Amino acid sequence: MLPVRAAQPRRDPAPSRLRYRLTRLWLRPAFRRLVNLGVPLAAVLLASWTLLAQFDLQARAVALYEKARDAIVEQPQFTITAIEVPDVSADLAEQIKIAAFVNLPASSLEVSVAAVRSRIESLDAVERARVQIRSNGVLEIRAIERMPVVVWRSEKGIQLLDQNGIRVAEVDSRLRRPDLPLIAGDGADGHVPEALLLLDDAHPVLGRVRGLVRVGERRWDLVLDRGQTIRLPETGASEALRRVMALEAGEELLERDLVTVDMRDPRRPMLRLTEHAVSELERLRRMDMGEDA
Repeated sequence: MLPVRAAQPRRDPAPSRLRYRLTRLWLRPAFRRLVNLGVPLAAVLLASWTLLAQFDLQARAVALYEKARDAIVEQPQFTITAIEVPDVSADLAEQIKIAAFVNLPASSLEVSVAAVRSRIESLDAVERARVQIRSNGVLEIRAIERMPVVVWRSEKGIQLLDQNGIRVAEVDSRLRRPDLPLIAGDGADGHVPEALLLLDDAHPVLGRVRGLVRVGERRWDLVLDRGQTIRLPETGASEALRRVMALEAGEELLERDLVTVDMRDPRRPMLRLTEHAVSELERLRRMDMGEDA
């Protein structure tokens, strides 16, 4: 009698989970294109890079590119041979040429117009600038120059300011611009329009005006020759000064022996006399008292 064989376990025909996922992935067209094209391309790039590195072909390619670039850049039609700065003062034109930082001859392909304009507009004396490269090889720079209207004396030195109080230039002496009015004191640069208005109100005595002094960063003193000062209030300074000018026109107030006209309280103007005037007034009072006695 033959021995009975043990039953063999049946093999499961279903694929494993990993094989199933790989099969599903391979069925995607995008994945097949990536494998069929990407892998060979990566292999070609890797082999090419290795070959370039081995024979130093990369450096040769860079050198060839630089040579071709230089050949284009150095073409005469791209060469800047001059810089023109029309319609500004000679001193500012020289400053602008230095600030442009363009070494001639230069290639227009290597000059950044925006960068040149930015450097020029950083100058104190330039409000705005326009830069263009003309076809005749000229770099034209047109600048709007800030015009100084006052001289400002402060602890920082002596500076020229425009009508908005923006610094135009620094000078070593007030005598550099005797044609401009003088303002002084901390914070005076922030009130240039008001100072110009006050100087306009003081037109009847403008020839005697020595300057405006900002006091405590709050108000102005108008300083005249002969040591006279008109103290103006914090608010309504223009109206107070016009009252003084009216008194000057009608009574010749500022022709008298006065040191100070104090208008800080417009309701109670105060006058301070010179020492000579005070002494003379006391002498007259004593004479009157003697006569009365």
